[in-house]
Amino acid sequence: MNSSPTIPHNINAQKPPPSLTQIRGIGPGVEEKLGRLGIYSIQDLLFHLPIRYQDRTRLSPIGSLRAGDEVTFRGEIQLTEIKYGRRRMLLSRISDGTGSITLRFFYFSVKQQAGLERGAWIQCFGEIRGNAGKLEVIHPEYRLIDKNTPLTSEEHLTAVYPVTDGLGQLKLRSFIDTVLSSPALFEQHLNELLPAEVIQHEGFPPLKEALYFVHHPPPDAPLHTLMAGTHPTQQRLAFEELLAQQLSLKQLRAQHKKHAAPSLQSQDKLSRALLKQLPFTLTHAQLRVNREISHDLNQATPMQRLVQGDVGSGKTIVAALAALKAVEAGYQVAIMAPTELLAEQHRLSFSLWFEPMDISVQWLSGKTKGKARTAALAAIGNGDAQVIIGTQALFQDEVIFDQLGLVIIDEQHRFGVHQRLALREKGASSQSTEQHSTTGHQQQFPHQLIMTATPIPRTLAQSAYADLDLSIIDELPPGRTPVETVVISEQRRDEVVSRVHKACRDGRQTYWVCPLIEESENLQCQAAQETAESLHHALPDVRTGLIHGRLKAIEKERVMAAFKAGDIDLLVATTVIEVGVDVPNASLMIIDNAERLGLSQLHQLRGRVGRGAQQSNCVLLYGTQLSKTGKARLATMRETNDGFVIAQRDLEIRGPGELLGTRQTGLVNLRIADFQRDQELLPRIALCAEKILSDFPQHVTPIIKRWLGDGLRYKEV
Repeated sequence: MNSSPTIPHNINAQKPPPSLTQIRGIGPGVEEKLGRLGIYSIQDLLFHLPIRYQDRTRLSPIGSLRAGDEVTFRGEIQLTEIKYGRRRMLLSRISDGTGSITLRFFYFSVKQQAGLERGAWIQCFGEIRGNAGKLEVIHPEYRLIDKNTPLTSEEHLTAVYPVTDGLGQLKLRSFIDTVLSSPALFEQHLNELLPAEVIQHEGFPPLKEALYFVHHPPPDAPLHTLMAGTHPTQQRLAFEELLAQQLSLKQLRAQHKKHAAPSLQSQDKLSRALLKQLPFTLTHAQLRVNREISHDLNQATPMQRLVQGDVGSGKTIVAALAALKAVEAGYQVAIMAPTELLAEQHRLSFSLWFEPMDISVQWLSGKTKGKARTAALAAIGNGDAQVIIGTQALFQDEVIFDQLGLVIIDEQHRFGVHQRLALREKGASSQSTEQHSTTGHQQQFPHQLIMTATPIPRTLAQSAYADLDLSIIDELPPGRTPVETVVISEQRRDEVVSRVHKACRDGRQTYWVCPLIEESENLQCQAAQETAESLHHALPDVRTGLIHGRLKAIEKERVMAAFKAGDIDLLVATTVIEVGVDVPNASLMIIDNAERLGLSQLHQLRGRVGRGAQQSNCVLLYGTQLSKTGKARLATMRETNDGFVIAQRDLEIRGPGELLGTRQTGLVNLRIADFQRDQELLPRIALCAEKILSDFPQHVTPIIKRWLGDGLRYKEV
């Protein structure tokens, strides 16, 4: 195979991309369909990569076929007819002398029916279904052949691509094959963007060779390696794709650094006053992270810091100290949480700490209506509201801040890049540059502090959040006792109810959590209500409360206040109590149908107990049908309380999409890379990104554009 093409002298030269319509078969209609797949140029077509492969390099006798096989076979059509059952269908019976099989089509045309005439020969590929007596293939790929044509098979393994309505595998393959077979199209428009020394150091094949192999693996290529995505040619492309992600985030970070922000310098009088009134002292980890945040807030460029901390590590007080620094400097603070319950918990905590200092704490959520909403918007707009706490409602158009200096976002992975940057832009659009500013009339942006109680393995965090500085609160407050976790079958439910009864009679409070059912909030609430009624009947002397997402905010607040005050012994809840609820006397957690939840969510829920000095316990109740993945999750919960160990296991079991959040744009829509599989590439990719930024800056935009497209996902929000 030829060596890779030479890099043009001016890699960023603004030439219009070669039109897709120069490829035979692509007109305006097909071009529009290709656009749905993100294919707008010949380069895009080359980088539309296979998601799996099929081996069509061998022809199989029909008599040897077995259900579950994906094979190529040929034979003579014995009979074609239309049958009517629950739906109209076209059936063709074919035979090769060793056996016979039926082709079944639910969607077909008159022309197609006419082509499948008796006596015609046909070559098919598809998945075999049925049993030894009645084998069939539903909607096989096929072509009519001459019976005298020598036996032929595919010359390479067959790639399977992402497709869209009206554009199937055969057409897409033909377009890609046209480019691969045309040197003028393939070589002329395929630039090698990785520096030669990186390619040599990594032992990568040239780009042209890697792309050709990935689209057309030879018959003897290791299919299992290709299906796993670990072939050297795939790894070479995965490296470049993850590099594009890194470069786009680092580019975003560099843009942040060019912006102005208010320097929130203060004498820290408010912070010291808060620390004096606390009944505890900060851990070394909290103090370290507080110093890192304070240093950032003193700068005239926007802070972009992610604070990770395990459940109960004390992130909220660190956020409060940052907020006080902004308030003392004369600026507003916006605190955004993903759920009303978590936002309400923050309101309670911050009000408790701040109102004795005469700091105004304002509440705003989607459910804030009428006069209360009008008053809240007025207080935010005229600056009377110093600390504003709420949900996504904070970045609605009608919310206009007076002097927004700091944005604090809790549970970042629930929002994603676009939403948190939208709040930053909102702060900038309302920011006065006349007052408090040392940068003249330059537009200012608020500082951002992003928090998560979902520990993420450091290597992944550094890659996924390369636009952010990273702080980790890796120490729990003293006096916390590890929660003991047991896994119990649903069949022993009565024993668990007895255990709850004893705990409540001994003065210990208990959570009973009913997880999500079929993604339906209504069904989830119904399950919680039924469970609460059942437990109330079984334990009439236990004061039972109920909280779920459909309760009004004031009712949720009333129930939580009663539980916190000790007026409720047993709180039945949905997963709304996953984060933010702090009741030190609650020392027993029952999670019903625990196998339905992911590791991260189980860990979050378990973190609601163990917040006092007494021994706490968590019971994971599971149903009779426990999958292999379910067993692995529950075993992990039983073995460890370490959030970072759990995060690593969660990554191994479910992948980064769940851990980082599906809204984390760009991280779960990878074409060929996989954060879990390709973890070992990440440190090398980080070094490569720094090298390209410093030594080959002209390559940055083309690499990002190749893999992320014109949107550049992170650049424009």
